Amino acid sequence: MADASPAQRAEELRRELNYHNHRYYTLDDPVISDGQYDLLLRELREIETEHPELLTGDSPTQRVGGEPSSAFAEVEHSRPMLSLGNAFDFAELAAWHRRISGLLDGDAFDMVCELKIDGLAVNLTYEDGVLVQGATRGNGTTGEDVTRNLRTIRTIPLSLRGEAPSRLEVRGEVYLPVDEFHRLNKGREERGEQLYANPRNTGAGTIRQLDPKVTAARNMQIWVYSLNSSEGTEHISSHWNALEWLGDVGFRINPNNKLRHTLEEVEDYYRYWLERRHDLPYEADGVVVKVSPLELQERLGVVGREPRWAIAYKFPAEQATTKLKYIGINVGRTGSLNPYAVLEPVVVSGATVQHASLHNEEDINRKDIRVGDTVIIERAGDVIPQVVGPVLAQRTGQEQVFRMPERCPECDTPVVKAEDDAMHRCPNPACPAQFFELLKHFVGKNAADIDGLGERWCSILIEKGMVSDVAGLYGLEKDKLLELDRMGDKLATRILANIEASKSRPLPRMLFALGMTHVGAEVADLLAQNYLGIRDLANATEEDLTAIEGIGPKIAESIIAWFQAPENQEVVEKLLTAGVKLKQDSLPIAIAAVPSEGSPFGGLTFVVTGTLSAFSRKDAEAKIKELGGKVTSSVTKKTSYVVVGESPGSKVATAEKLGIPILDEDAFLRVLESPADALSEGWQGNLE
Repeated sequence: MADASPAQRAEELRRELNYHNHRYYTLDDPVISDGQYDLLLRELREIETEHPELLTGDSPTQRVGGEPSSAFAEVEHSRPMLSLGNAFDFAELAAWHRRISGLLDGDAFDMVCELKIDGLAVNLTYEDGVLVQGATRGNGTTGEDVTRNLRTIRTIPLSLRGEAPSRLEVRGEVYLPVDEFHRLNKGREERGEQLYANPRNTGAGTIRQLDPKVTAARNMQIWVYSLNSSEGTEHISSHWNALEWLGDVGFRINPNNKLRHTLEEVEDYYRYWLERRHDLPYEADGVVVKVSPLELQERLGVVGREPRWAIAYKFPAEQATTKLKYIGINVGRTGSLNPYAVLEPVVVSGATVQHASLHNEEDINRKDIRVGDTVIIERAGDVIPQVVGPVLAQRTGQEQVFRMPERCPECDTPVVKAEDDAMHRCPNPACPAQFFELLKHFVGKNAADIDGLGERWCSILIEKGMVSDVAGLYGLEKDKLLELDRMGDKLATRILANIEASKSRPLPRMLFALGMTHVGAEVADLLAQNYLGIRDLANATEEDLTAIEGIGPKIAESIIAWFQAPENQEVVEKLLTAGVKLKQDSLPIAIAAVPSEGSPFGGLTFVVTGTLSAFSRKDAEAKIKELGGKVTSSVTKKTSYVVVGESPGSKVATAEKLGIPILDEDAFLRVLESPADALSEGWQGNLE
């Protein structure tokens, strides 16, 4: 969605990522490649970094893996099973190395290089040397108990050699060898059955079989890659030593692991396997690089869902060509019409691809993509694949130029397109597709927080005609809920109790829940700091709104347009009648509103953009507020300073255009250490 707003693109990415997380982790049946998923996740993370008001608690960037299956007992991991950040070229790997070197005060450190096996991560627990439990990653904190199936894998030791610690946890990657994958598919082909898509998901499905005999019949393997926790292993000082010790007690350790001392040696290892990866008896999609000394791992810690001390250096995306059969349209929460490619199935790097993202009409026209074209599909992430462009040499003249529909495919309302908007939109707020997305948003954890009403129940309530707008939730009755299939008394009681509790949610969360375009959590907080309730906000003028630091004309116009719509006015009145508070007793003191007297940053307004290495952006903003400064998400003439980390985006250009001083991270850290001195020096730019 090249020209779409950040909110629109973030919404599309969350929808795509959640869909593909479910296909990948729960169904073991992905429709895109790992590389494509990585790029989509990275794009969403960059948007959320640039626009923190768009970050939601249920964003795929805040999760690891998928929810555990209900078919297995749940296992709480003693330590989270984290995901890895990605580097897609040597420059990004070098940037990671510079970041952690800076955090370690330039101390030299060894690194361990391991092939990144494309399998299923598991945690194995041993007591007195005997395997007692095996669990999948699940959502990172809770996995599935698959002990019975893992016991059938002959390369997982049921008991350890030598004097074993009383309790030991290790982690590894279970995988299906390529030869075994081909053997299984040959048998399915002979029986006329649908072929498996790739070794990774076939292997994951094997581990999740309810009958261990199915797992036992397949030659599953494991490489153990880390010592998670153990009693009596204090003598182990590095990850490399841990791997050696694990091999000594009986675990299968990949012989291709190597200890490297410099970044250049890491690159040599990567290049070696990039050329030979297809010779391996298993699938590998990159190299994992880990800081070896355990003490340094502890110092570096974790940021978000990723350890700072490790990174996945991914192999390049692979491409394939296929026929573009037609272009479909999805309708989003804000009415955006989102085109997607429907393709003749093609295998790209082991995943069968049938759909690909086309972003918007401008992107389609720019690439000159036509229905009927042979197109290049890139394995650039692992969710909805990327359409790189058409193969012009294979055009026959029968291809058709795509045009966005004039009417909404869901409700037949005439489509509109604003001059400054890249998206075509359905203006009908009663459009069923829009309402479904809005209802999911409204009940979300960071909004009205109506626990128990997940995506499935939202769909059912709409389908059964039980709600036609978000206010309809407050008229639900228990006897009607109990008429729904699979709705029990306990769940119905919980849903109704949570609906009742949502009537008193804080005003900022309810403003966010209403789903106004461009009103994320941060903007909702700003509005609540200036208006007592929704009636006051409804009467605000554009001049009133743009006078609030952090709210520009575009956001103001969107808010006013929302309140001018009769259907939204009706929803507000229904909510108030139902007892939803939508107001507060007094204006809260803004977090940044620290008295300027005696405050080093009093009267100063900051924008923080990009990725900081020393701490998260949220922590940086908290530091600014502690010192009396204000923090906003938009760079305007009122901005005092812009703090810039890596990959800062367009805000730097805006700051330069407006002549706003820019601070790099080193300068910002120096200022935090001695703000009064920095200010007295005439704080400008990067303090050079």
